[in-house]
Amino acid sequence: MVGVKVCLLGFALVVSFGCFTFPATAQTTDPSEVTALQTIKTRLIDQMKHLNNWNKGDPCTSNWTGVLCFDTVGIDGYLHIRELQLLNMNLSGYLAPELGQLSHIQVLDFMWNEITGNIPKEIGNITSLELLLLNGNKISGSLPAEIGYLPNLDRLQVDQNQLSGPIPNSFSNLNRIKHLHLNNNSLSGQIPPELSKLSSLLHLLLDNNNLSGYLPPELSNILDLRILQLDNNHFNESEIPASYKNMSKLVKLSLRNCSLQGAIPDLSSIPHLHYLDLSWNELTGSIPSNKLSDRITTIDLSHNHLNGSIPANFSVLPHLQRLSLENNLLSGSVPSTIWENMTFTSSASLTLDLRNNSLSNILGDLHPPTNVSIRLQGNPVCNNVNKRNMVQFCQSEARGEETLGSLSNMTNICPIHACPFDDFYEYVPASPVPCFCAAPIRIGYRLKSPSFSFFPTYLDLFKDYLADSLYLDHYQISIDSFIWEQGPRLNMYLKLFPTVYNNSHIFNISEIQRIRGLFTTWAFRGSDFFGPYELLNFTLIGPYLNVNFGPQGSMISKRTLALLLFGAITCAIMIPAAIAMLIAKRKFRHHPSLSSKHLSSKISIKIDGVKVFKFKEMVLATDNFNISTQVGQGGYGKVYKGILEDNTVVAIKRAEEGSLQGQKEFLTEIELLSRLHHRNLVSLIGYCVEQGEQMLIYEFMPNGTLRDWLCVKAKERLSFGMRLHIALGSARGILYLHTEANPPIYHRDIKASNILLDSKLNAKVADFGLSRLAPVPDEEGMMPGHISTIVKGTPGYLDPEYLLTHKLTDKSDVYSLGVVFLELLTGMRPISHGKNIVREVNVAYQSGMTHSILDKCMGSYPSKCIEKFVVLALKCCMDKPEARPSMSEVVRKLESILQMLSESDTMLSECTYPNSGISAPPSSLTCVTRDPNLSSNVSGSDLVSGVIPTIRPR
Repeated sequence: MVGVKVCLLGFALVVSFGCFTFPATAQTTDPSEVTALQTIKTRLIDQMKHLNNWNKGDPCTSNWTGVLCFDTVGIDGYLHIRELQLLNMNLSGYLAPELGQLSHIQVLDFMWNEITGNIPKEIGNITSLELLLLNGNKISGSLPAEIGYLPNLDRLQVDQNQLSGPIPNSFSNLNRIKHLHLNNNSLSGQIPPELSKLSSLLHLLLDNNNLSGYLPPELSNILDLRILQLDNNHFNESEIPASYKNMSKLVKLSLRNCSLQGAIPDLSSIPHLHYLDLSWNELTGSIPSNKLSDRITTIDLSHNHLNGSIPANFSVLPHLQRLSLENNLLSGSVPSTIWENMTFTSSASLTLDLRNNSLSNILGDLHPPTNVSIRLQGNPVCNNVNKRNMVQFCQSEARGEETLGSLSNMTNICPIHACPFDDFYEYVPASPVPCFCAAPIRIGYRLKSPSFSFFPTYLDLFKDYLADSLYLDHYQISIDSFIWEQGPRLNMYLKLFPTVYNNSHIFNISEIQRIRGLFTTWAFRGSDFFGPYELLNFTLIGPYLNVNFGPQGSMISKRTLALLLFGAITCAIMIPAAIAMLIAKRKFRHHPSLSSKHLSSKISIKIDGVKVFKFKEMVLATDNFNISTQVGQGGYGKVYKGILEDNTVVAIKRAEEGSLQGQKEFLTEIELLSRLHHRNLVSLIGYCVEQGEQMLIYEFMPNGTLRDWLCVKAKERLSFGMRLHIALGSARGILYLHTEANPPIYHRDIKASNILLDSKLNAKVADFGLSRLAPVPDEEGMMPGHISTIVKGTPGYLDPEYLLTHKLTDKSDVYSLGVVFLELLTGMRPISHGKNIVREVNVAYQSGMTHSILDKCMGSYPSKCIEKFVVLALKCCMDKPEARPSMSEVVRKLESILQMLSESDTMLSECTYPNSGISAPPSSLTCVTRDPNLSSNVSGSDLVSGVIPTIRPR
């Protein structure tokens, strides 16, 4: 019998040179279907075992993500997978015991999904496994002891789950393990002293569990250990073992809030120690006087019972960023030599938190550099704050810790709106070619245990680290924003730009695949200082939207992924059926005219209020889709202006090949859209689903998009009153989606170009192509607060929390609408020549210079109204979702601002529209401004002073 090689590429069946994909239907949990698929798999493996002509070679030479290979001519008939990477794909269900049959897998990656259930003990059978990555799910139960017998395991990440029970003693057999991340679970019991046998271990993260017992002194035998993080456990009546001073390669020791007692051991013999946190314990005695490592950045001994004086050894630490000794029993004087002996660069920072002790004086200079922040409240030295200029150190409000920031900047002055592409392109901030415009890859990235407290100091070093690891130039890396989280852990939003030297403004596909592969396979060179990292998301939008990571662009179907999680590993088929499909494939090749686009049926459904159009009607309406009738293009496809037989003017959205949905899914979306009726939503008139086409027919908006009216090229401008009306109309439309649509909807792509204006300049929200249904109550009636979803949308409008966590909420829409409000106020784009509109308006408002960034074409406005509008917009754009108003609050605030205007102010312009009968572009609009209350200009400070003049922008 001749052997036939059958490969499941992304779980799509490939026979010889033909490829057939199983139907991608909805996720199922039907036990009978799962059992049937398992039976098919078993029968196929049995048949393969009885085939002749065995070949002992390895049939799976491909290293692509998600490649399954069967080979009927060798390797004893088992599944061969090198890597199975299903990162951040909204997968639910549980891990199947059959995973243990993937006997050649090296990478098993299910990070950042919604997986429940237990970790199957059968995973312990995969002796080839090197990376087991399950963090960021909802997995419960205990850690299987069988994992401890994986001889090649290099990295085990199960953090941020709901695991309980003890750490198995068998983990001491993981001879090759370098990274053991079990943090943020509910693990209990004693840390096994046997872990000291892990001679290759570099990072041990057990923080945020319920571990108890004592701290094993044997851990000091792990000679290569660099990071030991055990915060927030309960080692009652345990002391810090003196043997820990022998951890000669330790970079970070963090034992915060561990119920530790006794004295602080002498740790001065650890030469590479950068970070020491022993805070929130019950430590007693004095602080050791021996000098710590010159490399130390952070010392936190706060919230203990330490006494004595501040030792002189803190005075010769050149890289110190934070010294926290607050809430102890320290006495004596504060030595100013701590900061006097340091050299500060412009990006350096030092915080000395000495609050709530018994310190009586400061010895030496009382004029520290601006980089130094000293906090002395709650000490006797503050009893007379007028003495020796002590006010600056004893005031109750002092600079807090760095929590969030933005680090991207433009070194070149580039013209506004000169980027020759769309919103997905930006100026490369540090480009050696001035004002070079390119489309970045956007990445959510987190440092899980960094060894510093203040990030800007190490920004260049961090960029060098990334550049070397990714084989990019330093200028190609931009850190757009960052935020410190509990841990402390550092979340950041990276942008990677293509090189400026090959005259290409985008990355090619192979380069994107290479970069993603370096992140997902942990191919970075090690950095103990920056610590272990996590890829939170790898966002591909704009020109990268259709980039796939499977072989030859094949994507793993959602159905197959669901079946894998619910207990079936493969959806194979018997060899005769495969041959039959091969014959069908060859037959299909003889009819090239029957493309996939022209094979779809003419299935349609009757929906009240929605008309079904024929394809030929669309051809006639658009003059055969003549380019002269095209009025726009988006992610869904091209938009045409069409005139129906009854002279109704419509907008026709024609899906492109890559945007086509399944017939059932398309009709389901039509049925959903048909239920949405609001004066501030663009109305769906009908649809066309013929000859492989999918088209949506909407009412035509003669005055185009809001973006058209705010563009510098627009010949006519919107008055302040008009802008308020547009803002309110948009907010009312989105409020309807959130609260009255059935089911509720999150828009997910609110932007100025998705707000259309009718003949009377009423705002109507459009384009639900990226919309997601809002969460529905679970079985217990509880309403989830968010949807976990792949990031989609438009740069500049995206909620930063959504970017970092992939958690989409109603407040994500609020953020995007807030950006639109800022556009209405300033006329700026969300991102222009390297500047972010939210940041720019915030800076102007805080400095009392709001008027300087307002759109000078807006006409006159009452300053109190403009101030309230600015404040509302900025609140909508707060980093944290909980700080933003709800959409109903936004509507109420806008209504109250409009009520503040007099009747003449409410309609600051009387507008005359041409009687064309079809459209009125911005250039055709004639506006006569009525301005009864003009007064002279006022300074920007008046905008926040309570004075309410009416001003004209300068």
